[in-house]
Amino acid sequence: MTEEFDRLVEQFERFQENTRRAESRLADYDGMRERIADLEATAHSPGRDVTVTAGPGGSVKNIEFTDRALQQSPQALSATVMATLRTAVAAAARQQAAVVQEFVGDDMNVLDQVLQTQSEMLGVPVDQLTADLPGSAPPRSEYLRGLYNEDDL
Repeated sequence: MTEEFDRLVEQFERFQENTRRAESRLADYDGMRERIADLEATAHSPGRDVTVTAGPGGSVKNIEFTDRALQQSPQALSATVMATLRTAVAAAARQQAAVVQEFVGDDMNVLDQVLQTQSEMLGVPVDQLTADLPGSAPPRSEYLRGLYNEDDL
């Protein structure tokens, strides 16, 4: 009877440990969602006449124009807005991928995939794309550490 009881106790302890791990992961994902909801990326047009702030999921949070921007033709202003918008949204996507990468670990190279895709689509080297990733808060995962210079850490 004690052998059966010991087996049941062991199964119950494993169940409790699995429950604790699941609760911990859920708390981590809540933290990830909060960080993603708070992220912003701001881009400026080359002449700094147009400023666009983008958030997670490609959301546009703000667009600002200088008086000089409004002196452009509608077609030129539209092209400037669209180029600046694409830059801000791409930067926000990289930030979002960096947050996700931090939480999923090195098993899934989410950030690497985003960086590679954007590099190919934008014709910009990956090193240049990582420049706008947050350097003030060093990444926790070893995968992300490789994307930063030691001075940034």
